[in-house]
Amino acid sequence: MSANIEQAGFFEAEQDSVPGSAARPLAVRMRPRDLSEIIGQDHIVGEDCLLPRLIQADNFGSVIFYGPPGCGKTSMAEVIAAETQSKFVRINAVLSNVAEVRDILRMARYEPDKRTILFIDEIHRFNKSQQDLLLPDVEAGNIRLIGATTHNPGFYVNPPLLSRSHLFRLEPVDVESVAVVLERALGDSDRGLGSHRCTADAEVFRAISEFSGGDLRRALNAMETLVLSQPLGSHIDAAAVEVFARERQIRYDRDEDEHYDHASAMIKSIRGSDPDAALYWTFKMLQGGEDPRYIARRLTILASEDIGLANSHALIVATAAFDACEKVGMPECEYNLAHAVLFLATSPKSNSVTRAMHAVKKSLRDEPVQSVPLWLRDAHTKTNQALGHGKGYRYSHDYPSGISGQECMLDPQQFYVPGDAGAESAVAQRLESLKKLKAQIKQREASESD
Repeated sequence: MSANIEQAGFFEAEQDSVPGSAARPLAVRMRPRDLSEIIGQDHIVGEDCLLPRLIQADNFGSVIFYGPPGCGKTSMAEVIAAETQSKFVRINAVLSNVAEVRDILRMARYEPDKRTILFIDEIHRFNKSQQDLLLPDVEAGNIRLIGATTHNPGFYVNPPLLSRSHLFRLEPVDVESVAVVLERALGDSDRGLGSHRCTADAEVFRAISEFSGGDLRRALNAMETLVLSQPLGSHIDAAAVEVFARERQIRYDRDEDEHYDHASAMIKSIRGSDPDAALYWTFKMLQGGEDPRYIARRLTILASEDIGLANSHALIVATAAFDACEKVGMPECEYNLAHAVLFLATSPKSNSVTRAMHAVKKSLRDEPVQSVPLWLRDAHTKTNQALGHGKGYRYSHDYPSGISGQECMLDPQQFYVPGDAGAESAVAQRLESLKKLKAQIKQREASESD
């Protein structure tokens, strides 16, 4: 366990003076040493933000940092420990176990004056019982927990632990900020690559930043590889970066938040009739390894939810795309998915199916449930006929326009309200004419009964 314990302040500046420290990855050497060096997270550490005030006052409890890889979660934890002069204990939830955690907690109880910060990387990997083990000491203030996770804490962190922690979401580092760090690293002789005396065009920093996808660690690793692959004093131009661009891998976690976020972006782009954005999010998912059948299923749902009767062909196209994904597979079924996405995105939109469905479900939930009228009940058996089932039923085809005027509910209600987009405008006109025809039939029957 002692290998995991680092006193606050034993960070980059001191580590760089340790023999052999130059062999450590550039991303480790360039980690921030104080809050002023943290970049790309101004919504958390900017002026008048909560976290800097808590750190300055050394008056914070437990914290959970949630964000994508390479956004600075570990660096933030190290900076907090250094600025508050706390004892810093780092463990990884993948490698740690209950026995190690118990030892750390026991030591923290014996050394309350050292204000132990326990940093758990990938805290989502701890199961419920392991997380519960932390609760008493977090509650008592024996440790201040800092958890880091790339997964949604709402799904993976126990509610009691989550409720006792400040949750901060870190964003992918923006392109401009990554470029600033890369330029700084190239010229830094103490912690960076300055001893190699290499230079680079501004376009190089930006190109690396763009393909790193907001992952600062990945960008620094790429910069380091580029420099180490060149002779001392070389000039790095955009052509050298093309090698990395060819090997680019789309970062996409198909099992967690990015899976749902990208699907949501695709659906909302189609709903918003933006074919370009819809196609972009669809193919980012596909290139990230998403199952094409999942995308096809979502398109099939959307065809009825957001297009419906405005263009009923949408459902046919979506189900055909799903069938193609099953029968053809990747990569050829990409054509079918692109076809479906573009068709749905450019179709007229109507959510009348969705509204009608929700309205009828609300009626069934909140109002008295209606019985089937006698004239609509099945009359195939003598028993049913003796009970009056089917008596008085009017066969619609025996009447002009196929409308008998007979009600099909004991207490008629309207759930479906047609929209005016696409083919549904014709549906609205037909329903209006049928409504008038039924009213005329009822008026005629009333006059005849008088």
